[in-house]
Amino acid sequence: MAIRVVVAGAKGRTGSHIVQGVLAHADMELVGGVDPQGVGEVLGSGVRVTSPNELGNLLKEAKPQVLVDFTNAAAAVENVKIAAQQNVKLVVGTTGFSAEQFKELETAITGHVSAIISPNFSIGVNVFWNLIAEAARQLHTYQYHMEVIELHHAHKKDAPSGTALKAAELLAAYLPAADRRFVYGRQGMTGERTQEEIGIHAIRAGEIVGEHTVLYAGNGERLEITHRAQSRDAFALGALTAIAWIHGKAECRIFSMAEMLRELEVA
Repeated sequence: MAIRVVVAGAKGRTGSHIVQGVLAHADMELVGGVDPQGVGEVLGSGVRVTSPNELGNLLKEAKPQVLVDFTNAAAAVENVKIAAQQNVKLVVGTTGFSAEQFKELETAITGHVSAIISPNFSIGVNVFWNLIAEAARQLHTYQYHMEVIELHHAHKKDAPSGTALKAAELLAAYLPAADRRFVYGRQGMTGERTQEEIGIHAIRAGEIVGEHTVLYAGNGERLEITHRAQSRDAFALGALTAIAWIHGKAECRIFSMAEMLRELEVA
């Protein structure tokens, strides 16, 4: 039987790709789309765009098994709470959560519903995270400086990206906890760079889908590891994989993309 799916952020840049992916998927059925834009528009198979204010009613009527959320941090927190109350499993790709907002997500989900949350659902980015962590493990002993540079389209509201922040956290794991710090861009008389800092730089321009680079600079050489998203289809593919995977989970907690990929690799 097909997995019944509702997409929040259905008219967004990534959400619209996920909608098309669900519609084309033989084992999934789109039963609802939520977005403040285009309310009443038909997404496909007779499914219309619903106002975010009507999410609770939509979930009761459509009875989805999975809610996919690619909206904004404030909206996602409320959407997750509503879905968890109705035992609807979750795939959340929204970024920009504060520590307090993420705690709200954990409280709503843990013990109530299965969810997978990731700042990036691209399969390639998740491999990228593994690669940069391994490079940091090998190079930090030799006093390499590490910097993160990310590029996104001019419409992206949060900076740095969730992907860049996770990259920085992975690098920071190999620096002394007491001294490590993130520096968000540099301006003015900043003094010499310290060994324990990680620079994070955000570029917003045009229609760049997403690009992340980690630079490791040592004496006489540098290494760069880059992931470039050329289409949002990369994010949609990962999200569709996550829908199928989380649908089969009984444990009520937040899962990561890394857990999913490890399990699928074994399978």
